[in-house]
Amino acid sequence: MKDANFSEFIGKLKIKNDIAEVLGSYIKLDRRGNSYWACCPFHHEKTPSFSVSPEGFYHCFGCGTSGDVIGFIKEYENVDFMQAVQILAKRAGMEVPVFDDKSAEETAEKKRKKDRLLSLMHDTARFYLSNLYSGRAEEHLNYLAKRGIATSTAKRFGLGASLDYFSLPEYLLGKGYTPEECEGSGACAKTEEGRIIDSLGGRLIFPVINNLDEVIAFGGRVMKKTDRAKYKNTKETVLFNKSKNLYNINLVKKEKRAGALSSLIMVEGYMDAISLYEAGFRNVVASMGTSLTKEQARLCKRYSDQVFISYDGDFAGQKANLRGLDILKDEGIRVRVVPMPEGLDPDEVIKSSGAEGYQKCLDNAMPLIDFRIHATKLKYDLSRTDERRDFVKEALAIVREAESATEREELLKRISEVAKVSYSALVRDLDALPEKAETPTPERIPQMEQEDRGTKAALFVLAACLFDKPYAKNCAVERIGFESEPHQAIADFIADGRDAGKIRPSGLFDLLQPDGPLSEADISRVLNLDYGDNLDGEKAEQFFNDCLKTLERRSLEQRIARAREEFEKTSSREERGEILACINEWMKKLKNVR
Repeated sequence: MKDANFSEFIGKLKIKNDIAEVLGSYIKLDRRGNSYWACCPFHHEKTPSFSVSPEGFYHCFGCGTSGDVIGFIKEYENVDFMQAVQILAKRAGMEVPVFDDKSAEETAEKKRKKDRLLSLMHDTARFYLSNLYSGRAEEHLNYLAKRGIATSTAKRFGLGASLDYFSLPEYLLGKGYTPEECEGSGACAKTEEGRIIDSLGGRLIFPVINNLDEVIAFGGRVMKKTDRAKYKNTKETVLFNKSKNLYNINLVKKEKRAGALSSLIMVEGYMDAISLYEAGFRNVVASMGTSLTKEQARLCKRYSDQVFISYDGDFAGQKANLRGLDILKDEGIRVRVVPMPEGLDPDEVIKSSGAEGYQKCLDNAMPLIDFRIHATKLKYDLSRTDERRDFVKEALAIVREAESATEREELLKRISEVAKVSYSALVRDLDALPEKAETPTPERIPQMEQEDRGTKAALFVLAACLFDKPYAKNCAVERIGFESEPHQAIADFIADGRDAGKIRPSGLFDLLQPDGPLSEADISRVLNLDYGDNLDGEKAEQFFNDCLKTLERRSLEQRIARAREEFEKTSSREERGEILACINEWMKKLKNVR
């Protein structure tokens, strides 16, 4: 399929996937006038600044992100362009056609290989599942019964059994998969002798399913005491990156869509997640034993802005995990840490005290800053004067990060009781701490108020023409001659839209190419109308005309400056005369637009 035909297909795809309907299935949208508004799903905010236009695009005035319906699916589902197209095509009942340019062929081949691996993993999961109920996996079933996992729950999670090292590869090869595909999926491994074996041979199997309901990896638990690791995951592959996924996110997504999700519970392992789910805590995910990453934090943020951390009892002493909690906080998530009694893990609490016992643990969850002080206290022997002083010093550094005076006061009172130090002394020591160095804030898309006057004028003119405002209809925007290449590309897009009879703002996102003149930031800037005069105010037309004058003045001033440079470089009397004539003409025009 040629590029033009593929573009035509993308256009139809967007028409059949109304942006408000699609985004409304992911986030709560409120209609205001002709637009829809929501709290941005891509950064933490309390006041909605995420706007969805019926024109076919979204824009967040808080973080600057913009896109069309395909861009939203890419960002929200964490997939590439073609995967987003496939998701929307499936939603609309459309078939994605094949297109034949070189890069498209490479993309299609990459997709074909990925689809083969996904198919292999699906077949592997079914193979393991059939093993579990084949009458040959008594040891695996006894283990699940001992852990109190009902058959219905085991089936809900797709649990399975590996009975040996060789039946899986034989099964997969018999279905037509190649040895390379078996090994590349992570389900199988190659021995030093070159033989393909089940990488989780003999273990209880936990399929890892992503938020698109695709099996992307497996975890396995040994059934007997051994020197091998008790739990093992299949290796990272093109399908599976442990730092970007969470166990049980597929079932959590269903809870979210059913409207039954106000928070997440984060545990470490498979059995903790399954045990909590069995006990009725359906909002549980597992980090699969890794320290939390920014990608996992963002994945959590899609489903809830409050996360309860419910790790094992020795968690407080693990610095890496504490840093992981800060990652959650930095993504705008409210973090509460669940204290585990007597060093137990969540599964053990469920077994000993039931759902009610675990609920009490949740009810006693501590805010992150309280937990950090608690974890700090565990490091020191407070009966020793020197260690007590070290504890106070470290705890005060944490208190300084409190978000309110009330919170600081409460924390200082608690430290005073624990360390046997007067409250007033702690206040003086806190005030005496050196100023904390400012942490550099992440680079954001430049906002309009940060632009120079010429850029502001260019963006306002382009936006007014892009949205076809009445006062901008007679503006030949493509002839203005913008200094910025992206601005000129947008002007040409507007001119093409006028020639076609309709300007479609969301079509700007179709121009995004690796080597093209436009970036997402350029599009975001022209769509960002969150500044003084907007496109529809009473002064909009006057402001538009002032912007045109600003651009004309800027153009004349630049012509004059370049002409003066040429005048200095040339020694030809004739050329100097021609240049002076041009300068005089432009100076006259400049006076008329002041």
